[in-house]
Amino acid sequence: MKRQRARLQMSSDRREFLNGTAWMGAVAVASGCMSAPKRAGSGEATMFGFVAPRLKRVRVGVVGLGSRGSGAVHRLAMVPGVEVTALCDIKPNEVDAQFKWLADHGYRKPRTFSGSAEVYKGLCDWDGVDVVYNCTSWESHAPIALYAMRADKHAFIEVPAAMTLDECWELVETSERTRRHCMQLENSCYSEKTMVELMLVRAGVLGELTHGDCGYIHDLTEFNHNRTNGDTWRLDWDRLHSGDQYPTHGLVPIMQLMNVNRGDRFDYLVSMGSPQACYERYEREHYPEGHPRRRPVLMPDVTTTLIKTLSGKSITVTHDVSTARPHAVFSAIMGTGGYYSTIYNQVFLYDPEHKGTRGHKPWDEKRIAELDAKYRHPLWKVVGPIAKKVGGHGGQDFIMDLRVAYCLQNGLPLDMDVYDLAASCAVLELSERSCLNGSSREVFPDFTRGGWRTAKPLGIVEIDPKRMGLTIDGVQKDRDQLSV
Repeated sequence: MKRQRARLQMSSDRREFLNGTAWMGAVAVASGCMSAPKRAGSGEATMFGFVAPRLKRVRVGVVGLGSRGSGAVHRLAMVPGVEVTALCDIKPNEVDAQFKWLADHGYRKPRTFSGSAEVYKGLCDWDGVDVVYNCTSWESHAPIALYAMRADKHAFIEVPAAMTLDECWELVETSERTRRHCMQLENSCYSEKTMVELMLVRAGVLGELTHGDCGYIHDLTEFNHNRTNGDTWRLDWDRLHSGDQYPTHGLVPIMQLMNVNRGDRFDYLVSMGSPQACYERYEREHYPEGHPRRRPVLMPDVTTTLIKTLSGKSITVTHDVSTARPHAVFSAIMGTGGYYSTIYNQVFLYDPEHKGTRGHKPWDEKRIAELDAKYRHPLWKVVGPIAKKVGGHGGQDFIMDLRVAYCLQNGLPLDMDVYDLAASCAVLELSERSCLNGSSREVFPDFTRGGWRTAKPLGIVEIDPKRMGLTIDGVQKDRDQLSV
């Protein structure tokens, strides 16, 4: 392990490597921990504010039809002006199930692709889709998105969209070169509380921002081991990787609040991990000595990452998928005007007349509810009841899909772009390097190549449901939507 840690002491930006250090990258790649130190040419034009030609009818091909993919098919089918024209999965039975659902609900029959690991290429090459909606396992995210963009399709990718810095760079440069959208499907940015948080920040209620606290806490032990059918792709990844491999649910909302990539950017991070005691306990309790599942896990039970931005702001990111504790996907923001937390329902705003222990007594639920109502985001005011009827993490999934479709149909920039994708996903490799190298300081690449200095922050976006022909009667409750 000491030799491995020593080999990980290198720059995070592959563009800064000299040709003479190529052997270092080869060793690191062989260890499964980092990207190869290869150079890449700059893109042709920035994707900040990029607007694609309007799509009156958005034809979507969904790749990966498991729990997330099936929910996506159902939501997208209910969005006016969107048609699921293609379905793709390695497993024919998954394709058959979604084909049947669309047929049973009166939708046009899609084209289907199944049976092999590269069958997605046929979907991407087909001229019957405009958008490839990628819900496959992590390691397939970037390869499928890259192929889609090179086939002249917009790529929308479940989280995390990229697993290495090389993949981050390649997605950025391919999006720039092909002039196709490449967006990470970060649904947490569209939760009701997160959008209240954004309203508070944009209104200046929280003053000058100083620190963000976010994380993903979700005991996935049974899911990862999956003793029912043995599909353990996520556990297999955890066995080989350290650091925070799932940072985006908490981090991307904080990025929007702090205008990361739009006036500020990530500078560096440090990470540390706890022992793997919970992973080891579970395997001792469920598998006898010598069982193939009794193998070491590199992933800490808890990974803590501290990020510093160029302007001096700090962010704490927590990752824990093995400890028995309450589920929490959260973001909390602090500034000179006070504090707001999306998950713990804790709020305190600065009161100059309240001397001494002004922050010790939290607001009661009634007062918080009044604040939330006052600063409810326009998206939730207008389409919140429709989204909650459909479902999907409380409705946030439907609002995300609805907003994407609205932008594509009306020639608007997307709320998140490929630079947001790259900056958030860079945490995977950088945090792993830091954990394996004694909490080393790891520098973020500037995927925008200076564009962050002039890019405009995300505003308060809206949707006109009448323009889309969307009504609450036009959607239905869907039992297959995820709830956690």
